[in-house]
Amino acid sequence: MPIHQSFVGKTGVKHVKISAFDCPDAWFKALNGIWKEGDDFQVGYGSEVTDTKKLNLTLEIARPENRPLVSDKAPCDMKYVQWYALTYLWCGEGKQDETYTYGSRLREPVDQVEEAIKNYVKEQRDRQVTMVVRLPDDIYKINPKTKERHEPPCLSLIDTEILDNKMHLTCYFRSWDAYAGLPANIAGLQLFNEAFVAEINERADLGLETGKLIFHSKNCHIYQRQFNLVKELFEPKDSAKSTRLAKTLSEAGKES
Repeated sequence: MPIHQSFVGKTGVKHVKISAFDCPDAWFKALNGIWKEGDDFQVGYGSEVTDTKKLNLTLEIARPENRPLVSDKAPCDMKYVQWYALTYLWCGEGKQDETYTYGSRLREPVDQVEEAIKNYVKEQRDRQVTMVVRLPDDIYKINPKTKERHEPPCLSLIDTEILDNKMHLTCYFRSWDAYAGLPANIAGLQLFNEAFVAEINERADLGLETGKLIFHSKNCHIYQRQFNLVKELFEPKDSAKSTRLAKTLSEAGKES
């Protein structure tokens, strides 16, 4: 299994790079890497104060367009992913009790998605088309205006680049729930990229395709409450129910 590790000191940050074929493969390999190699990390402040296992992770997906976009073992399905991609990423609509979504940050006060499309219609060799979700005010733990607790977005930015007639996305997550969030996030961003490319193609009469998805996260983690779920995924109690994936990862580990 293509997992490359680099370490900073004996007790420093453990960085792992994982190369995957498609989105389901990426989810399984990320979970497996964290489960086997992850550092113990106790969250002291955040949306969930708990014990976790985490890695500083780079995840490269070569063929994210491959279907299905989500594994049947993931805690989400395509209906949810389609809703998430449209509502949370592309349009920016959310629930009434939410102060923002990724999409609302991308669309207001500047419609970055629209401007990115316009830029690529004019010039496909543009290196400056970066869409930012995180804002400077997100550094505050308490919103200065509302005096309420504030949670910054996990997805910080979406960077874009066209190479070999394909649109490649590079995204950064400051914090990333590997079990429940990652499968929907990567599948949703693939749908986002497909809509993004389709809009550019229609306006500029081009034939662009979607390319790689590359992700970086300093803290891609598994929560303690998810430990049993992940363990069952890779180490089923009933050997007859052992998934093809668990067998494949086990065999890959023996070969490496």
